[in-house]
Amino acid sequence: MSKIALFFGPLNGSVHHAAKKVAQEFGEENIDLIPVSEASINDLNKYEKIIFGISTVGKDTWDQEFTNTDWAEFFPVVRDFDFSGKKVALFGLGDHITYAYHYVDAMGLLAKIILKNKGTLIGKTSPEGYTFQDSEALKDGMFLGLPLDEDYESDLTAERVKAWVAQLNSEF
Repeated sequence: MSKIALFFGPLNGSVHHAAKKVAQEFGEENIDLIPVSEASINDLNKYEKIIFGISTVGKDTWDQEFTNTDWAEFFPVVRDFDFSGKKVALFGLGDHITYAYHYVDAMGLLAKIILKNKGTLIGKTSPEGYTFQDSEALKDGMFLGLPLDEDYESDLTAERVKAWVAQLNSEF
């Protein structure tokens, strides 16, 4: 199995915690964890299998700007990158109670960019078992990645990550 790059941000938060869980489930020897605050285009070029972990951060997400996050400098790199020949999976953190109308929107915005830039998006998940009102990450009845809510559903994270990684193992 060729190595997978897992780009995540912000560092030292819930996304970082979730990234570690994903890496453990894959086997840490099979994955390189790369904080987006330290990532470059060279890092994207090195891998054919990529996972992005992102959180929905309120107004920055809704305005489609990432000015106050670890994604601030890396987002333009992703936006301009040609993902041809790359398989990309996403997980997104969101709060399904407080932001029920914007649940994991950042994951959806990132997915649209990857698809526009010719990437192959894998790891879609069913919304069954999730409670929310609306999401930019929902397309054709499926989430464009794995939604996680560490604020109100952290007890479901391990189970969701395990199932998702099993799915990715067959799609990568």
